[in-house]
Amino acid sequence: MLHRLIGLAVTLLAASLVVYLSLYLSPGSPEQVLFGSRPPSPEVQEQVRHYLGLDQNVFVRYVDWLGNVLTGDLGTSLITQQPVADRVAPAAEVTLALVAYAGVLVLLLGIGSGLLAALRPGKLDGAVTAGTSVAVALPAFVASSLLISVFAVNLGWFPAYGLGTGVGGWLRGLTLPAISLAIIASGLLARVTRSAARAELASEHVQTATMRGISHGRLIRSHVLRNASAPIATVAGLQVAGLIAGAVVVEQAFGLGGLGGLLISSVQQKDFPVVQAVALIVVVGFVVLNLVADVISAILDPRVRRAVS
Repeated sequence: MLHRLIGLAVTLLAASLVVYLSLYLSPGSPEQVLFGSRPPSPEVQEQVRHYLGLDQNVFVRYVDWLGNVLTGDLGTSLITQQPVADRVAPAAEVTLALVAYAGVLVLLLGIGSGLLAALRPGKLDGAVTAGTSVAVALPAFVASSLLISVFAVNLGWFPAYGLGTGVGGWLRGLTLPAISLAIIASGLLARVTRSAARAELASEHVQTATMRGISHGRLIRSHVLRNASAPIATVAGLQVAGLIAGAVVVEQAFGLGGLGGLLISSVQQKDFPVVQAVALIVVVGFVVLNLVADVISAILDPRVRRAVS
């Protein structure tokens, strides 16, 4: 476990460096955002650069920025002059709710349909396989358009844009975006679940347990799911973690005002501190969710625990 935590720390450190340097090495600079189309005199420009710390070495600035981030200070927005944390917090709340909702759908639909296809070969297996083939080939923006057209515009069951008020309003507003976000991931997870469950059903220990007269429910729980849990948990972790990045497109389609919309608007405005904070949050979320998936896989399957110990 220790080497996993060390690996997590190294990965996050490298990711933070890439996020910081990729912005400050790109064309343009933060002070140009403040100056606009009418730059002041060179003396004033130099004073602004000194105030922002841009006259220092880029790696010195990175160390200062990282130290502030570790203490919870994400900086100040160049556009609104607000603390970045105040701008990011409301958007992060929306994205977190969307990813959590979509993650639940991915686990339920992916594992449920994959296990159903493995246990019911024939027409049901064929129908699930066909459905997952369509799901993995359906981009999130296409799914968003279809769901808005059918369930929001034609049927009027859900809002087409934005969130309502209260818990009920949020649930209604997040349902179509969560489904759009979960379609591809649930299809991939269903395929892996079906394959892993099929392999366990054909294994010798399951055949032996069947001949011993073990009940079907116990056979599935104790022998099939338990041994197939490691690859399922690994892929589920990757798919759920990937929802964080995929949320950018879906949030824009439904006008949710999450991290995706904040990231795009901040990039357009060259609001460097906000872009850095959002990118860092996405990377941290992805890496941490993958670590959680690895830990769950080790807990569920002793073979994985021995392999990484």
